[in-house]
Amino acid sequence: MSTQSNHLVISALGKDRAGIVDQLSKAILDEGCNIADSRMTVLGGEFAVLLLVEGNWNTLTKLEDNLPQLENDLGMTIIAKRTEQPKATGDLLPYAVEVVAMDHPGIVHHLASFFSQRQINIQDMTTNHYAAAHTGTLMFSVQITVGIPSDIHIATLREEFMEFCDSLNLDAVLEPLKG
Repeated sequence: MSTQSNHLVISALGKDRAGIVDQLSKAILDEGCNIADSRMTVLGGEFAVLLLVEGNWNTLTKLEDNLPQLENDLGMTIIAKRTEQPKATGDLLPYAVEVVAMDHPGIVHHLASFFSQRQINIQDMTTNHYAAAHTGTLMFSVQITVGIPSDIHIATLREEFMEFCDSLNLDAVLEPLKG
């Protein structure tokens, strides 16, 4: 479906249960559309999904028209918005950021602020908290994908980032995204 240039972002949230992905993906396929990209997770007792759906103008319109019924059938809150085709990121260098620290408020904000101040876009982020082995200390981990503009000096950025993380007692890695 790569020749199709019409895209719809769908966000859905509802009580977690088996079969949601099956039913949602079938409804999209039944309208002649395709899931181009997705993020799905369970947060607390809720299932959350973000989908980038592609199709021709007519199939996306039919899917949009059927979303209220799908929302009712699945017991989910569904929001959809048309979007343009994903832009090429040729002038951005993809980097992976991994941070681990004892859990405390503000870690995500501090990291987001660091990158925002340098005009570096966060493209993807996953966070998690867990109990450390042996001690049971509540830990917090963050995995981020950033797009670093090619005109930024990476060695300087890495040094600034490591000093920033040290000042907040965060263990961190900033490295080129693999594969």
